[in-house]
Amino acid sequence: MPLSQALWQANQDLATAFLQHPFVQGLGDGTLPVEKFADYVGQDAFFLEAFARAYSIAAAKAPTWETFQVFHRLADGVLAELNLHSGYAQTWGVDLTTVTPGAATRRYTDFLLSTAWGQASDATAVAMAPCMRLYAFLGRSLAQLNPPPHRYSDWIETYSSDQFEPLAAQLETLIDTQSADTPTHHAAYRYAMDCELAFFEAAWQGQ
Repeated sequence: MPLSQALWQANQDLATAFLQHPFVQGLGDGTLPVEKFADYVGQDAFFLEAFARAYSIAAAKAPTWETFQVFHRLADGVLAELNLHSGYAQTWGVDLTTVTPGAATRRYTDFLLSTAWGQASDATAVAMAPCMRLYAFLGRSLAQLNPPPHRYSDWIETYSSDQFEPLAAQLETLIDTQSADTPTHHAAYRYAMDCELAFFEAAWQGQ
């Protein structure tokens, strides 16, 4: 089994917890309170800026020109997500320039950036893969419920789209070709999944 798949399969308990989380369920059926989604948009925009920076740092450390290009393509995908969040922010009245990161957001971004600065690019790929795979998983899972159109349909469409899945797959290909199957990588992947769950919980509870 490829390492990326083994890491994802080892964390199916958390993947199930995400699907059962009230924030995700509210996204799925459109019942999520607007103020909770607005808070999430602001926090996620801050997170995505750090995500793009981590990709850029990993690109600078990439062992091959091909890997360098892959990381930059992934960073471009994050910039596209940020443009989507700008649209959300206008719709929900969120000023992204005044967002203060909450504790869960800061914990996650600090982890990603410290990994990117302090370790090789393959370790950064492992730390960042849970976010990509999780969002593709959530988008597809919610889309399969075939809900009627609602205020969060664009979110579901974005992460279930044929454009997002290849980004997750590109990052996982880097893991499969460059990363060793080590306890350290398993621990980093699990920690990132924990950070994701804490991020959604903070959005649900309020920062």
